[in-house]
Amino acid sequence: MLGNGVVGILSESSNKWERRVPLTPSHCARLLYSGKHRSGVSRIIVQPSTKRIHHDALYEDVGCEISDDLSECGLILGIKQPKVEMILPDRAYAFFSHTHKAQKENMPLLDKILAERVSLYDYELIVGDHGKRLLAFGKFAGRAGLIDFLHGLGKRYLSLGYSTPFLSLGASYMYSSLAAAKAAVISVGEEIATLGLPSGICPLVFVFTGSGNVSLGAQEIFKLLPHTFVDPSRLPDLYEKSRDLSPPTRKSKRVFQVYGCVVTCQDMVEKKDSVEVFDKADYYAHPEHYNSVFHEKIAPYASVIVNCMYWEPRFPRLLSTKQLQDLTSKGCRLVGISDITCDICGSLEFVSQSTSIDTPFFRYDPLNKSYHHDMEGEGLICSAVDILPTEFAKEASQHFGDILSDFVGKLASTINISQLPAHLRRACITHGGSLTSLYGYITRMRKSYSEENLENPASSNSNKKHKILVSLSGHLFDKFLINEALDIIEAAGGSFQLVRCQVGQSTKDISVSEVEVSADDGGVLDQIIDSLTSIAKPVGDRPLNIETNNISLRLGEVQESDKKEDDIKRKSRVLILGAGRVCQPAAELLSSIGSTSACHWSKTCLDDDFEEQNNVHVIVGSLYLQDAEATIEDIPNTTAVQLDVMDHANLYKYISEVEVVISLLPASCHVIVANACVELKKHLVTASYVDDSMSTLDAKAKSAGITILGEMGLDPGIDHMMAMKMIDQAHIRKGKVRSFTSYCGGLPSPAAANNPLAYKFSWSPAGAIRAGRNPAIYRSNGETVHIAGENLYDSAVKLRIPELPAFALECLPNRNSLVYGELYGIAHEALTVFRGTLRYEGFGEIMGALARIGYFSTEPHPLLKDGKKPTFRRFLLELLGTKGGHMDVDATLRGEKDIAERIVSRGYCKDQGTAVNTAKTIIFLGLHEENEVPSSCQSAFDVSCLRMEERLAYSSTEQDMVLLHHEVEVDFPDDQVTEKHRATLLEFGRMQNGKTTTAMALTVGIPAAIGALLLLRNKIKTRGVLRPIEPEVYLPALDIIQAYGFKLMEKVE
Repeated sequence: MLGNGVVGILSESSNKWERRVPLTPSHCARLLYSGKHRSGVSRIIVQPSTKRIHHDALYEDVGCEISDDLSECGLILGIKQPKVEMILPDRAYAFFSHTHKAQKENMPLLDKILAERVSLYDYELIVGDHGKRLLAFGKFAGRAGLIDFLHGLGKRYLSLGYSTPFLSLGASYMYSSLAAAKAAVISVGEEIATLGLPSGICPLVFVFTGSGNVSLGAQEIFKLLPHTFVDPSRLPDLYEKSRDLSPPTRKSKRVFQVYGCVVTCQDMVEKKDSVEVFDKADYYAHPEHYNSVFHEKIAPYASVIVNCMYWEPRFPRLLSTKQLQDLTSKGCRLVGISDITCDICGSLEFVSQSTSIDTPFFRYDPLNKSYHHDMEGEGLICSAVDILPTEFAKEASQHFGDILSDFVGKLASTINISQLPAHLRRACITHGGSLTSLYGYITRMRKSYSEENLENPASSNSNKKHKILVSLSGHLFDKFLINEALDIIEAAGGSFQLVRCQVGQSTKDISVSEVEVSADDGGVLDQIIDSLTSIAKPVGDRPLNIETNNISLRLGEVQESDKKEDDIKRKSRVLILGAGRVCQPAAELLSSIGSTSACHWSKTCLDDDFEEQNNVHVIVGSLYLQDAEATIEDIPNTTAVQLDVMDHANLYKYISEVEVVISLLPASCHVIVANACVELKKHLVTASYVDDSMSTLDAKAKSAGITILGEMGLDPGIDHMMAMKMIDQAHIRKGKVRSFTSYCGGLPSPAAANNPLAYKFSWSPAGAIRAGRNPAIYRSNGETVHIAGENLYDSAVKLRIPELPAFALECLPNRNSLVYGELYGIAHEALTVFRGTLRYEGFGEIMGALARIGYFSTEPHPLLKDGKKPTFRRFLLELLGTKGGHMDVDATLRGEKDIAERIVSRGYCKDQGTAVNTAKTIIFLGLHEENEVPSSCQSAFDVSCLRMEERLAYSSTEQDMVLLHHEVEVDFPDDQVTEKHRATLLEFGRMQNGKTTTAMALTVGIPAAIGALLLLRNKIKTRGVLRPIEPEVYLPALDIIQAYGFKLMEKVE
């Protein structure tokens, strides 16, 4: 198979967060479209993956094959190590193997590779002529690491009593791209530059250690904030200036920038008993001659330490546990550590555990030497995630593939590795069942720490009389100096025992191996030492350190895992009644709580304790079991049951098993469910209006100690929440609401508004048509306005929303707006209270004309009585006044123009343009066609509903849209300027895994689920019948709604 030009791409299995790919679809396209004669690649087979950053379909689109079977591939590519059982014989593999330094934990993989005669290429070993690795992710680690830390910093400062702009920043993986993440950081920076930071946390100083790619990536993100870099020597001056301000001044002062400081080794250490100028070469050669001064000169002035430097035990620590304790006892300003190197118990001694993308922080209390997994309490927060680059999987993969694609063809088409370019040849660890010559040392290193030697470490050297511990440091593995060292020992007749091996993380870093060298003859041992010294001399900045003290055998203790088994989680249970479209998003949200697949919104908005201690199991009950089963398909932690709410015993059985019930049934059924919930003392959530039958249960609900939360949908629901947030904010500032206007509508997305009405129905159109005949009442500039039902469509007025200028809209008054003045507490102050229904412009005129023609009449029509089946055209002629259907009249009403003229002549429309649009609608709905009206239609209303349901339905690929817009004008006392507040929600239907979830279902189902979640978390304390107009409901609910991904826009003028 080697050299056949067929490339395979593995599905990554090492970590759930690993979404990177070695080649993106665009790289594959370039390789395939170039042809094998140019690229060396003839086919690319991609293992299917549902979590890879690029979907399988994108690979298929460029000509790749999708298959689990990679047996036809000569070269197989991955990022991380594949599972041992996935290794196929006689193939070439390329991935980060972590085997070339004889890492013990990876030797089973190496054994499998050798047994299967695999040619193994390690990306880490592909080094260019400049001596630097060609394939690395350092900058992405730095970028993701700092963004993640800023995300946590906002939460930590909040727990300390400070609200900062960092609180709005998400973790890196929450953004669709690096550009989006940077835009979010820029937004935070703009807020800092405009509103400033609390003086109590300033100067906010970020100290960056190191100057490599990791540090540069972190600094790249930092520079997006308003900043000033200061020299390490100027840190005391910066701190003193901030202290010079008197306490009252400090309390009111805001600081509009952050500070950065880059420190290298010369800023961290001083030579013992010497005032000599710092010499980097001497420091690398004799680190034992230096003391750390970081805790004295840098740490006292740092707010955040961003650790980006490589460290090994022979060097002084950056900050020890004891030093941190001393600093803390003196009132240290340090708030947190971002250890991007993830060097456990390394340069920062107290960073004793790694963290994960799921839980990126722990809190360390130096004075109590305790570790905690929350943001509250004493100490500092620490982050040490070891897989940061995958948070920007798209950009990291693009960067990686840009380089790999240049030489993947050579790896895919070459059989004899001697024909490869030098940089690829040197990266080949195994070939044909053996280690290549450069990596022969691996066998000897493994032998030195075999299981037998671990049990009796001195066994191989116990009979030797002369021993010495040699510490080899330098580019032992990337320049293969370890081969020369071991050759010298064995050629002279000596033996060795590997005591410790500390490997560098990049080609710029050195590695250290402590080797116990022994021989029977002292002269032989001296010869070995002399020879080792001779090969060490050329490496000027990394000489050998030879310790001639008595033998010191140091064995690493087996470290117990820091990870604890998850506590048995309590199962919270929610019953959802009704399996319509609204049910699915509600069930998905609730069932994700406490699971490993929970979305980022839950990590942001839910209490850690709740997440850790709870799983939510959802029971979906429906009159028809198949409907419930279809709704929960592919949703974990759910159960479908057949349930008729009129079946008293069954209803009570299921309600008794849960903590919260969500009723998505028709409004008339809610009172049945509510009474059962009161009797069984279970909370209830509905998305329907709270009517009189529900309101009368208030006292009973309070007595039972439960909450019945109604109107928890879109309208009513989110409209209440957005309105009350603005109104309460105005009242807190002593303002009076002069005007409140609210508009809401479920509409087709612009692309789907492809008919004359620019409107479509997700459900039966009967309800929407009837709503258009309801009377309306509202207040405008102090006057009460009444609109009769038959005039409602004619009362539509044009509307433009400043934030959405491309939308040509109109609004129709929506029933009784005055009750909302009372509900919102503004009835006695607002001169205008108006609620309207949104439609695209022109809708009202057309519907008004259709109403006047008679198409919305619910009275039985004579032409449809007694089983008569006239054609739609015959019925149209009847409504247009051509009774008898005379042939001459019939013949003239064939086209749009003729129908429009007839509409005008009959007085149904005065405007010719409206008549034409009405005629277009009649033709689009097929109301002029010759086929018969079904006998089920008894009225013109029935005919209209039938045709609208058939012709105005969404296709499987079309999106609907929800638009909610509030405008509130507020007057303030003392002749302050009147403010105009606007809040807008815009949400589109979503398609995932081939399934479409409508915007209407999302914006009704998600709030209902959030209501249940708040009750489960006991965030809603009030008992009785409630609406989401109280802060205890709407504030956390809006937070979760936004974190979930709903687009809420707010603006004040």
